[in-house]
This record gives sequence, structure tokens and C-alpha cells, in this order.
Amino acid sequence: MAKNGKAEEKKKINVALQGGGSHGAFSWGVLDRLLEDGRLEIAAVSGTSAGAMNAVALADGFVRGGVEGARKKLDDFWRAVASKGRFSPVQRMPWDVAWGNWSIENTPGYLFFDTMSRVFSPYVANPLGLNPLRDVVAKEIDFGNVRACKSMELFISATNVETGQLRVFSDGEIDLDTVMASACLPQLFRAVEIKGVPYWDGGYGGNPALFPFFKAAVTEDVLLVQINPVVREGTPKSANEIQNRIDEITFNAGLLREFRSIAFVKELIAAGRLPHGEYRDIRMHRIDADEAFKDLSASSK
Repeated sequence: MAKNGKAEEKKKINVALQGGGSHGAFSWGVLDRLLEDGRLEIAAVSGTSAGAMNAVALADGFVRGGVEGARKKLDDFWRAVASKGRFSPVQRMPWDVAWGNWSIENTPGYLFFDTMSRVFSPYVANPLGLNPLRDVVAKEIDFGNVRACKSMELFISATNVETGQLRVFSDGEIDLDTVMASACLPQLFRAVEIKGVPYWDGGYGGNPALFPFFKAAVTEDVLLVQINPVVREGTPKSANEIQNRIDEITFNAGLLREFRSIAFVKELIAAGRLPHGEYRDIRMHRIDADEAFKDLSASSK
């Protein structure tokens, strides 16, 4: 688009990407559409777990080939994840495939691994520390490109196991271990050690973390791509349903706390009790996956 003979400047936004296993592919779709549209420029990205993987794929692709390079790298990454999943022992049953059912909680593979994760720690059940997803990330993402990316700031969250505090890694700190720490579910994988400190999934402290944007001076607009529902009607009855709802509440808790903090700061700025400029008047925008995933159980993650 042009204005007065000059290219119109793009609107800058910060993007916050939630984690949620394979549901993170929804965020890939959102990012692809934003990049294709071309009216917005991503200034910074905060991601947790699958959101962290989307963030590094985005940055890697930008260095490789700008907007189209980013779209291609996101596409390549998620297709590589899907290809790896074809060899997983956890698969849908033939009738699930026939009926288009993506929930797998009643399949033999899922029941076996779910039971194992409740009885044995990953240090016992997986003594070699195998993680097929780590292999995919290592193969698909050039972290040299990620650290060299100047098009946007990156913030990747993980939870310090010893203190329970959220740790946000940025720019030059981001590598394979950082991303895998952000996606480390303690029931399934050993804690990821970074400089001698053990980390688990960042969703326990922030899914994703919004506070890094408070210091970003480029824009006050934040687009949250939310793939974990805040509201789920009805009372869960089965053991799986109860555990799944507990996980949803847990992984949204940090985000909801930050929402309240943002609302409080906005009220103080509006009342003139805090100086706008020194404090950020964050404008939140949201794209949620509630409708897209309403018929999917947590096992489809």
C-alpha cells in the first residue's frame, strides 16, 4: 500500500504465543496469516513451550529469507513435527481415523504412557533421556540465525525447578536447551539443565510471559494467541477430564495474574497516578482457539 507516493509504514505489534503441544500449530496458522497479510510488523515475540518453538522458527526464517522465509520455516517445522509423529507408538485407532476423532485417551499407546508417567518418573521410565521432539528442533532450527535476528526481540520462558520462579531468556541466550526447557513437562522428561540450573515447562510461571513487553519501547500493542481455554463449562467427571482441567487452570494462572496487573497499571495511568511513558499503557488484543478446539480433548495435544 502507498500513501502520498510512499510506502505506508506497517503497524508494529508484540506477539505472545501460548504453549499447548500440537495445538501450537494453531499459532503457526495465525502467524502465517499475519505475515501473508503484510500490514503488521512483529516487533517482539514472547513464547512458551510450543509458542517458543514457533518463535524461534519465525526468527530463523526471517534471517533466512525475510517474511517469506519465515512462512516457509514455520511450515517446514510443523510438517517435520507431523512426520515424526507418524512413528509414535501413540496413535489413533482405525475407527477414530474413520470418524475424524482426534482424541486418543482411550487408545492403548496413550493409556500405557499415561499410566507409566503417573507411576514412574522420567528418570526411571526414560533413563536415556530420549526426546524425539528435541531431534526435530535441532534439525529444523538454526539457532545461530535465531541469535542473529535483528527483525524482532525474542523472549522464551522456562520455570526454575529449584525456586519455582519464571526465567525469561532473550536474544543471545536462546539455544536448543532454552527451547527444550520451555517445553519440558516434568511427568515426561528430565529437567533441562542450563548452566547447572534445572528448568521445567515455562507454562507453570507464564504461558506466555507478558511482562518483557513492558520494557519494549517500540509499541504498546500486544497480540495474544491463546490456545488454552480459560472457561470450560461443566464439571469434569473422569480422572482424565479432572487432570486435564487442572492443567488448563495451572497453565493459565500466570497469564491471568498478568492480565490483572496490566489492568491495574492502566487504571493508574488513566487516573494520572503513574506517568505514561515511564510505565507502559499496554493494549491487549487476542486471537483464541476456543471455537477451533471445542471438540478436542487435551489428549489431542
